[in-house]
Amino acid sequence: MEEFRVQTAKHPVPNSSPMRSHSEQSREHAAKRLSTASNGTSDGGAGSKTPVEITALEESFRRFAIHGDTRAAGKEMNGKNWSKLCKDCGVIDGKSITLTDVDIVFSKVKNKSSRTITYSQFKDALGELASKRFKEKSSEDAAREVHRLIEGKSPVISGVTRAVASPTVSRLTDTTKFTGSHKERFDETGRGKGKAGRVEMADTSGYVSGYKHAGSYEKKVQGKPGQKPM
Repeated sequence: MEEFRVQTAKHPVPNSSPMRSHSEQSREHAAKRLSTASNGTSDGGAGSKTPVEITALEESFRRFAIHGDTRAAGKEMNGKNWSKLCKDCGVIDGKSITLTDVDIVFSKVKNKSSRTITYSQFKDALGELASKRFKEKSSEDAAREVHRLIEGKSPVISGVTRAVASPTVSRLTDTTKFTGSHKERFDETGRGKGKAGRVEMADTSGYVSGYKHAGSYEKKVQGKPGQKPM
């Protein structure tokens, strides 16, 4: 019996799997969580094994739901992001749908003790707005039109300043049209003179003010051999 145990230790079973490290197990568990989240199931639940296809509307819902929150999972959306979605996607037109209407609908569809809405409540809210935005159409057609406004859209990132060409700005920055003391601060090419254009500096060259041939004598003397300027 002892000899059989020794032989078994020397020749392990071929089909036995090697021990996995803790990091490999963690990565596998994280991948499993992402997979079950996308399939609409949870760990230990009896969810469908077939992956659920995410529609373009739900994909946009998730993009706006996680906007500005790195911890968000994309399953629920707060009121701020809901308002941003309606604004960025053109649901708010300022006539039939206003920001106030959007806030009222959000409070109507969400749970009383909750500050967020689920994807199902999100579609209910869109149905409420669709009936006001497209009054001439049926409820189904109106909802479809609102969905088209949102499908495939992502949050608009604000804070980017764009340069705007304005005739007024161009006129105010054209140095050739400056007059008075402002004109003296720039040369013929439009380049600033610096301190010389702001402060009146005394002329110590020895020439009379306005003399056009200043410095010509020094040039003539330097051009003749054997002579030094005085």
